[in-house]
Amino acid sequence: MINNLKRKIIEAGGFVNSHAHFDRAYTANIFSDEEKMLHLHTKWKLNDKYKKSASLNCYKKNIRQAIESQIQFGVTAACTFVDLDTVSMEGPLVAANHLKIEYKDKFDLKIACQTIKGVTEWRERRLIEMWMDSLDIIGSLPAADNNLEKHLDYVMGWAKDSGKRLHVHVDQLNTPEEKETELLARKTIEWGLEGQVSAVHSLSLACHPKTYREEIYKLSKDAGLSFISCPSAWIDHPRREDLVPSHNAITPVEEMLKHDLVVAIGSDNINDIYKPYADGDMMFELRLLLEACKIYDEKTLVDIATKNGKKVI
Repeated sequence: MINNLKRKIIEAGGFVNSHAHFDRAYTANIFSDEEKMLHLHTKWKLNDKYKKSASLNCYKKNIRQAIESQIQFGVTAACTFVDLDTVSMEGPLVAANHLKIEYKDKFDLKIACQTIKGVTEWRERRLIEMWMDSLDIIGSLPAADNNLEKHLDYVMGWAKDSGKRLHVHVDQLNTPEEKETELLARKTIEWGLEGQVSAVHSLSLACHPKTYREEIYKLSKDAGLSFISCPSAWIDHPRREDLVPSHNAITPVEEMLKHDLVVAIGSDNINDIYKPYADGDMMFELRLLLEACKIYDEKTLVDIATKNGKKVI
């Protein structure tokens, strides 16, 4: 059955990796095992250890190796977020654009900014605005700022003015304290960006009661919100003592599909401080998704792996 599924994906044009971070791929050996075990938000800052010394050639080497590996895995298109902030400056973005041109005949690379230092501080915001024309997609990490709504207002203003798609990391921590997907959907409608915004991860939706989840799916449909699931990204979620609905630490894709929401798939991190052993194999990601969410219809799986990815990137 797996070979048949692979064949259908190839016939449909190959995998689309809708969310990745190629600029920091293959940097896991820079960090200690203890550092790799730390909280996600701490790792956001620890990654500066690499960025402070990385050259343009370092970023190009990472991205080139990632693209070559993706091609070997049957991926024909991808969206990579690249850090664009006052530590990395424009290096990762320039490197990605060089490789985008170099591989244009055999790999379709889309580039989004990773707002790892937020956007509410004027220096960070100005840098992104300076390089806006070099981006295919506006990336967003609202949790990098203290004020999520203010962050979303800035990035949605950019999306409105530029006409570019917007990809937003939301609900990453798999906790009922997060309601970022709801905020994203409401802000999308407020800004009139229906159909232009994708939510990356939305793990914490699964932590909420079914009545709330159903409400958010309907709201997301009204907002034209699409979703990108990165199945292995939070599979290492540590045990906690919260009392929540029993669920997998994966985007609740099977429920989203019942509400006719567009869902694509991504690898997220590759061999870095976040996922030291992840290799970007999209077949592994798809198998993890189908097993966790019990999605066995091959047409649906092929659409997630190919057509839906093309829609969101």
